[in-house]
Amino acid sequence: MEFRKRPGGRSARVRDAVRQATLAELVERGYTGLTVDNVAERSGVHKTTVYRRWGSVEGLISDALELARDEPWPIPDTGSVESDLRGIVQLVRTGFDDPELGPVSSAFVAAAMQDPAAARALHDFFAARHEQSAEVVRRAIERGELPDVVDPNEVIRVAVAPVYYRLFVAHEPVSEDDADRAADAALAAARAGVL
Repeated sequence: MEFRKRPGGRSARVRDAVRQATLAELVERGYTGLTVDNVAERSGVHKTTVYRRWGSVEGLISDALELARDEPWPIPDTGSVESDLRGIVQLVRTGFDDPELGPVSSAFVAAAMQDPAAARALHDFFAARHEQSAEVVRRAIERGELPDVVDPNEVIRVAVAPVYYRLFVAHEPVSEDDADRAADAALAAARAGVL
């Protein structure tokens, strides 16, 4: 997940300061250590303002996800669906390995498991990421590498699902080979017309 500062007026600056403080707190303390008071202190925004606008830790996380939802991320364009799909899955895998972004991404998943608003925000974030990533499948269909009955978003979901399973259900590391195997399995299913 990539996070950037956004330009804007005072309200946008306050939202950005709170968002950056939320992300920094998640990196430093994790989801269980995230508090509205600490975010307020780190952001320099009065805590009554933070409580009034965001209400809770889950509100802070939901807002950070909402802001990140429409930010682009580097979609591979190698000219080959196999390389592109492997690239997408590797982006997901390395994102969780990143020392700064990994704890934030994991905290978003943890929050979604405990709060309906955070779960909706995470769902919307993933839907946007899948739609962006599905471009590699749409290009493959245009090049004739995949049948036109394939659902591009479903191919992406099936390709990245094993990464999330290993990380959050089985609590296993995800190797580069594991990620490539997940992409290859999704591609085989797509080529067979299953997806």
